[in-house]
Amino acid sequence: MQNASWSDSLVNRMLGAAKLDVPTYEAIERDEDATLQAFVVVVLVAAASGLGLLFVDGVSGLFGGIARAIFSWIIFAMVAYVVGTKLIPDTNTRTSPDELMRTTGFAQTPGLLGIFAFIPILGPVIVLVAFVWSIVAVGVALRQALDTSTGRTIGIALLSLFVILIVSVFFAAIGLSVMAL
Repeated sequence: MQNASWSDSLVNRMLGAAKLDVPTYEAIERDEDATLQAFVVVVLVAAASGLGLLFVDGVSGLFGGIARAIFSWIIFAMVAYVVGTKLIPDTNTRTSPDELMRTTGFAQTPGLLGIFAFIPILGPVIVLVAFVWSIVAVGVALRQALDTSTGRTIGIALLSLFVILIVSVFFAAIGLSVMAL
């Protein structure tokens, strides 16, 4: 019976995250047991996207996409943690890497719509909407986990992405692909 409760909680949290519901993000932030749920969300979203593009990327693309999604989620959460707590913290900022992983993991929920990528003409539109929706959700997730303003959240997100881009360019310059790891 515990699994039914866990999955019900997972689905309810995913719906709340997709609705950009602040109390849902606050509950996810506080619940240390939600880290595994966030991991499941990231895997489900990556699998949905991979299935939507199965005819384009094949099975290896599906599994590679799941691995990249997990790696990217962890890296983004860690970089956002450093940027948000060490480089440009707010006086109210009290968070942990796990809190950022939980909230940003659930924020990826709109990406489940990626399963419709295979639909001609409409699929790419759905994927674009899901992408923008996920960006907004990640903004809400960061804002709640870092207990900061929307403006500061945008700065943290942009600086985090810039840091990741610089590191990726560095690895590419020395012949390593971060996404291939």
